[in-house]
Amino acid sequence: MSSLLRFDGVACIRGGRLLFEGVDLSLGCGDALHLVGPNGSGKSSLIRLAAGLLKPAAGTVERGGRVALADEHLALDRELVLEAALSFWAGPREHLLGALAAFDLARLVRVPVRLLSTGQARRARLARVVASAAPLWLLDEPLNGLDSEGAARLADAIAAHRTAGGAVLAASHQPLGDGWSRLELGR
Repeated sequence: MSSLLRFDGVACIRGGRLLFEGVDLSLGCGDALHLVGPNGSGKSSLIRLAAGLLKPAAGTVERGGRVALADEHLALDRELVLEAALSFWAGPREHLLGALAAFDLARLVRVPVRLLSTGQARRARLARVVASAAPLWLLDEPLNGLDSEGAARLADAIAAHRTAGGAVLAASHQPLGDGWSRLELGR
């Protein structure tokens, strides 16, 4: 498999309701796909399928390597200081340091995660993805809770990840910028 993520004829049923069917997609190195659609159309479910957290009702999902997921869950130990909490998920040390710098969190490395503000916690959630060194990023509403500087930092991190050969699948009601393919659910 040469792609980082591939869906062939995927259908998703949640709570006895068909959210979508016949979804085909492929993400390779440098690709970015923006999932759009109304609430309840299956954007988050599609991301959970991509992460392997759900099984498709029909079709196949193939991942070509490791994935990093940023959804509504922080997924950081709230009792640890930020550096230690991020280290649990991090690849090589330089990825951790780069993630802290990318989201302007270096000054907070000794602060317990539970004491971070909402915006700082959102940045930490995204820094966790960057630090993972996973080639495929799955981002569910990544702009929620970010100020304009945080949004700009996310755009820069995504651009650098794509340039380095990574791919991104993101669900968002907000525009994500230029250079994204789009998949609309719930039409």
